[in-house]
Amino acid sequence: MSVKLPKKLYYSIGEVADAFNVSPSKLRYWETEFKELQPKKKRNGIRKYTPKNIKALEQILYLREEKKLTIDGTKIALNSDPNDIQKKELLEKLKSLRKDLIDFRDSL
Repeated sequence: MSVKLPKKLYYSIGEVADAFNVSPSKLRYWETEFKELQPKKKRNGIRKYTPKNIKALEQILYLREEKKLTIDGTKIALNSDPNDIQKKELLEKLKSLRKDLIDFRDSL
């Protein structure tokens, strides 16, 4: 799953929810369930997601949506098999590179 977010230091919960097509309440719930997803909070409670949080959310969504794991299964997978997630990231990068190369070839 690849998400199109502008390069920024921090993202609001609304931006992240829109980018991943999930509700802000789901993000807030997942913060309580996954220690990998802990956005910074301002004094007034506004959440600010970092690029590291975005990567963690991509992994969580991949495991929940693509692999159809439960929350407990997702927690186990996040803690036990980092190679699976790295393989997924590498595969996504290769697919993106292949698409770019095909687009480039077609433009010639």
